[in-house]
Amino acid sequence: MDLFSRSWTALRTAVAELSDEDFAQPSGCAGWLVRDLVCHLVIDAQDVLITLVTPTDAEPTRDAVTYWKVSDTPPTGDDPLDALTVRLAAAYQDPGLLKFHLDDIGSAAGRAAELADPAVRVSTQGEVLTAGDYLSAYVLEWTLHHLDLIAHLPHVAEPPAEGLARTREILEKIAGTAFPESFSDEDALLVGTGRRAPTDAEKAELGELAAKLPFVIG
Repeated sequence: MDLFSRSWTALRTAVAELSDEDFAQPSGCAGWLVRDLVCHLVIDAQDVLITLVTPTDAEPTRDAVTYWKVSDTPPTGDDPLDALTVRLAAAYQDPGLLKFHLDDIGSAAGRAAELADPAVRVSTQGEVLTAGDYLSAYVLEWTLHHLDLIAHLPHVAEPPAEGLARTREILEKIAGTAFPESFSDEDALLVGTGRRAPTDAEKAELGELAAKLPFVIG
């Protein structure tokens, strides 16, 4: 849960330091500008708040790894929900308003996570997890979207190293195998989730795993 807080704080801090011009740059999410990604983070923060106040006595059906749905088809940005996010983001007009909204609701989500009992079971999207597993799963969400945020903004700070390492661990459990040790955590995540194509040298190192890529997580 501490890693959730560190990853989320780092991502929100990175957004807070963006210039207005940065919001008009492309992000690492297909079809989304940085402003669209930040709008998505507002929605994510709302989801965290809703989930943490939706306790249940039911038995867990998912954990931090199995929470994620995996496909092999990268998003195109044409999904109706993705398109809705773009329209919502455009409605803000002033990037400062979007920053404020993320800081406001994002801070609340961060406080709720710090106060949560990790053993309490919570319900989300028809599934049940402990709050600890739910927040651990979101380390992957924050880390991958932090990489999306900086995809075309090299001056923006990177995600925390421990968040990258934890997200790689989750991805390797999803993949059922480890990525080559020569891959940095960031490269393993970018290549493994289809955020960039592997080079010929990387394909050779990946071996049979290359044919299974990408693992599109959502």
